[in-house]
Amino acid sequence: MSVQDPLGDMLTRIRNAQMRRKTKVTTPASKLRRRVLDVLQSEGFIRGYAEVEYEDGKSEFEIELKYFDGEPVIHQIQRVSTPGRRVYTAVDTMPIVYNGLGVSILSTSKGVMSDSDARDQNVGGEVLCTVF
Repeated sequence: MSVQDPLGDMLTRIRNAQMRRKTKVTTPASKLRRRVLDVLQSEGFIRGYAEVEYEDGKSEFEIELKYFDGEPVIHQIQRVSTPGRRVYTAVDTMPIVYNGLGVSILSTSKGVMSDSDARDQNVGGEVLCTVF
């Protein structure tokens, strides 16, 4: 069975694992998922991730989730742009998540980056998800 929204699938796996207080979660590997995980790691929402390759040529990411005082660091992770409804934004209309406490992850012409990096580089793009 194929997944219609791979990024949405990864975000749902992270949400579900945090509800069950898991320390790690796995998801199939892809370039887009790697770049989103890089942003999550640089912003401090996850501890890290590692790529696990299997003999049949497939690979997965093993994501280490982050908790503080027993509560997940990620309070809310939400897909904004979906395959059926793309959401684009310019630099001046870029959404601010929870007055700057959260992060929007964007796919721009200069790569996948957080909203603050996109403002610094003066580029807009597709809003993939928001994290708080």
